[in-house]
Amino acid sequence: KVLIGDLVKILLDEMGIDYEPTGSTTFKNQQMDQGVEPDESFYIENCEAVRGRQRVNLDIDPPPDLVIEIDLTYRTRFNNYQLLGVPELWRYDGRRLQINVLQDGEYVECQTSLTFLGLPLSEKILQVLEQSKTVNRGALLREFRQWVRAQLESP
Repeated sequence: KVLIGDLVKILLDEMGIDYEPTGSTTFKNQQMDQGVEPDESFYIENCEAVRGRQRVNLDIDPPPDLVIEIDLTYRTRFNNYQLLGVPELWRYDGRRLQINVLQDGEYVECQTSLTFLGLPLSEKILQVLEQSKTVNRGALLREFRQWVRAQLESP
């Protein structure tokens, strides 16, 4: 979860996008029976709405723009994230990274992210996760940053 979160931060930084990471905060609103606690979460479009807040109240504040769930032992149920209106949910199950985008109140699996349009992230993030088993973390993050820069420079 930390590595995928670090990769998202690199993407946001290299694209010059402001954000507020909210980590594994528990999110709940009045419509939900129980809260959800993603492994990582980010306010991107709505980062100004929560900047400096100690607590986020989803009855009045927007939901995070991107949440990441690591599902190695069980599958995340989408219904609570749908109720919250989280625009993008990434789910990693140990074998693949699934990018889900909220469309008309339902999650649809997509090949690209809403935030990082055009970048082949599913494949690249899986490659980085596999390399992390044998490559130093610093070197891995530097290589990913270089890859992002190259992707952004190419026409």
